[in-house]
Amino acid sequence: MMSETENQAPAATEQSPPIAPTGQQTAENRLPGDLTREQLIERLIRVDHAGEFGARRIYEGQLSVLKNHPEAGIIRHMHEQELAHLKAFEKMLVARRVRPSALHPIWNVAGFMLGAATAMMGPKAAMACTVAVEEVIDEHYRQQQAQLGEDEAELKSTIERFRAEEVEHRDIGMERGAEEATAYPLLTGAIKAGSRLAIWLAERI
Repeated sequence: MMSETENQAPAATEQSPPIAPTGQQTAENRLPGDLTREQLIERLIRVDHAGEFGARRIYEGQLSVLKNHPEAGIIRHMHEQELAHLKAFEKMLVARRVRPSALHPIWNVAGFMLGAATAMMGPKAAMACTVAVEEVIDEHYRQQQAQLGEDEAELKSTIERFRAEEVEHRDIGMERGAEEATAYPLLTGAIKAGSRLAIWLAERI
């Protein structure tokens, strides 16, 4: 997912091609522009921390609008799971001495605004937002798992556990009428494009 050069931005819908799993990559087989094992892990933890923080803020934005709606309980459930994910990555930042994304203030505002804006469109639009974001995160975590070798078995297992919960969130959104939201294809397409761009930026900045 990380083999692009640092200064070449892809289209918003593109995904970075995978590089060799950390357990297989050596100085001898690494190509120019490929990440070292340490760079890969730093980038992985940085972007996941940013993503979980953004997810937390999305749900907080939704709750600011829908706090008295019947859907508030399920939104709080998903928010609590995102908080647990975020705390895990916060610990990894400290343990591995990884700097967080410098764009943290942007994720703080943008996440909340996205959550609040979709909630103001109605609970089904809020669920459509959840579906769009979680589908991108599912894809993102799958790519990360493919990059990690047995030397990072614990991290790989953590990502798989979190991915399963993100898929649960997506399924909840679908069950609660996400596809019935106004302009569902356009809404989710725009959110997915923005989420992929945010991932690319958070990995690097």
